[in-house]
Amino acid sequence: MTVPTGRRERKKAVTRQKIADAALRLFLERGYDAVGIRDVAAEADVAVTTLFSHFASKEALVFEQDEDFEQRLTRAVTDREPHEPLIPALRREIQALVRHCTADSAAPIWRMIDASPALREYEESMRLRHAESLATAIAADPGLSPTPTACRAIARFVIDAYSLARAAADPKATVDEIFRMIEAGWEVTCPSANSTATAGP
Repeated sequence: MTVPTGRRERKKAVTRQKIADAALRLFLERGYDAVGIRDVAAEADVAVTTLFSHFASKEALVFEQDEDFEQRLTRAVTDREPHEPLIPALRREIQALVRHCTADSAAPIWRMIDASPALREYEESMRLRHAESLATAIAADPGLSPTPTACRAIARFVIDAYSLARAAADPKATVDEIFRMIEAGWEVTCPSANSTATAGP
């Protein structure tokens, strides 16, 4: 998670986390559909307007790490070591994200998401947005030269690898298997990037 630096930012982060924790607690206790925005605001002891200043919708309360997830994916591209190939850097980050989201404590949350059409739809739109952000980061890398279509395709495959691994019996093996296919496709699409990969300033 991105750590806020200023006092105001830290205070906002604490409030945001308090709201997210209250929402998750109520959703798991009562069921997602049985809890309203006012219930969450009351549980977190904040005004409804304060809640909406941090979360744009009820669905966003469930995916409170959405922005952090997106930033971690793009930083896997922009902050990787000089000359580190792109695909191994992305595989390492996806493995870390999958480990986090397949912890035992996350299982009730994913059961709730899978049982809610609204949350599944929100998750799908979130994945598409993450893929677009990742594609933009790949396209902007000066050491790479893929076409826009290749950037978007690779980004979608990476995001799908996370989704498939999360639901797999062996998440790590699933990530490794999918990334072997991703790497093979990347080598065909952008062969020079595998030998001359660059990153960072």
